[in-house]
Amino acid sequence: MAEDVDVVVIGLGPGGEDAAGRLAEAGLSVAAVESRLVGGECPYYACVPTKMMVRAAGLLTEGGRIPGMAGDAAVTSRWTPVAKRIREEATDDWDDTAAADRLTAKGVTLVRGHGRITAPREVTVDDRVLRARRGILLNTGTSPTAPPIDGLADIPYWTNREAVQATEAPGSLLVLGGGVVGAEMAQVFSRFDTRVTVVEAADRLLLNEEPESSALLKMVFEREGIGVRTGVKVTGASHDNGEFGLHLGDERLAADRLLVATGRRPNLKGLGLDAVGLDERARQITVDGHMRAADGVWAIGDITGKGAFTHVSMYQASIAVRDILGEEGPPAAYRAVPRVTFTDPEIGSVGLTEAQAREQNLPVRTGIAQIPESTRGWIHKVGNDGFIKLVENPEWGTLVGATAAGPSGGEILGALAVAVHTEATTAALREMIYAYPTFHRTIETALTNLAT
Repeated sequence: MAEDVDVVVIGLGPGGEDAAGRLAEAGLSVAAVESRLVGGECPYYACVPTKMMVRAAGLLTEGGRIPGMAGDAAVTSRWTPVAKRIREEATDDWDDTAAADRLTAKGVTLVRGHGRITAPREVTVDDRVLRARRGILLNTGTSPTAPPIDGLADIPYWTNREAVQATEAPGSLLVLGGGVVGAEMAQVFSRFDTRVTVVEAADRLLLNEEPESSALLKMVFEREGIGVRTGVKVTGASHDNGEFGLHLGDERLAADRLLVATGRRPNLKGLGLDAVGLDERARQITVDGHMRAADGVWAIGDITGKGAFTHVSMYQASIAVRDILGEEGPPAAYRAVPRVTFTDPEIGSVGLTEAQAREQNLPVRTGIAQIPESTRGWIHKVGNDGFIKLVENPEWGTLVGATAAGPSGGEILGALAVAVHTEATTAALREMIYAYPTFHRTIETALTNLAT
């Protein structure tokens, strides 16, 4: 017999988990379906454990910056405490009991297994049928994907999941992909004495960020001994006698491990979207401003194509919950989506890049200021690489995007995110008093350069 509930949530990443809990606390009966871990990728394989890795790697580098600045220091890397912290503090050895208990304590019925839409407002999990009076909320997320390189599918390469679970740092590592995941993992393992080479088909790292960010990161990587190969075509991959290889035509790169970080695909296959008039072969689920994808169907998170970020999923969850409850509210707005690549220097960005603004045929004026030339940058002296770049629409007199690259770039980004989100005028930003001496004050210099 079918079980009747108000809402069925399929996929319990951060947004789905939050939405299910909110709906239950609002008095609705909620069934939440998850085939993997409650909480999704972020707490187990992404945001939380990877930033523990980044923090540990940063401590090693900061210790190495002591000579000439504050005395003498000898730093020795050891991966064991990093792996232990990830396993014990972050992931409970990849056990979601605490998260599941937190969810069910709110009144949510947790259903383990693969959920498939079998009719409008109906989800089947194995032989269990759930009927949703109000509808279905989808938050199925994405999974790592690999390019169609000859031989790659047949070898035991790492994705971000295996990298996070590593119990030791390899002696050498090839990183296929120079995006966010590839860049962060490359620097982390390099700082734990792994010989790293990044291989990227595009002509620069961090292709979706400003070219100045790409150039900065390449410069830092090469200074730290990380090999960077951009604009190359990988023709094959191999694994022989414990050694991984990437073939670049006649050239072969070899290492103890291979990390593939070339992107992710939405988890739509086998979801039964055709039962509600949607296409599971699509690259994403199209939603309106209230997260509605079809009659009685809402979708949030990575599968909507609005940004592969936990904070976007949580934002969308709040909008979907409001709509399901029949409450009024403004539609979703994405003009000030922030993102951070947690390398050293951190690359924090919000809104549009210069290229994206021009692609939208917006009038563009840019201003840039270098962190090392700022007062705080001069005081910092070592580890002070970075810049502030502002992208203004001069007709509106407001910022449409900005990048804060440098020490604590992601934290500095907060001020710029507020400016883009609230559409504060650049004239008003110039009238602000910026604390001295801070990295934030470099914004003031970039505004001055914007004016000229």
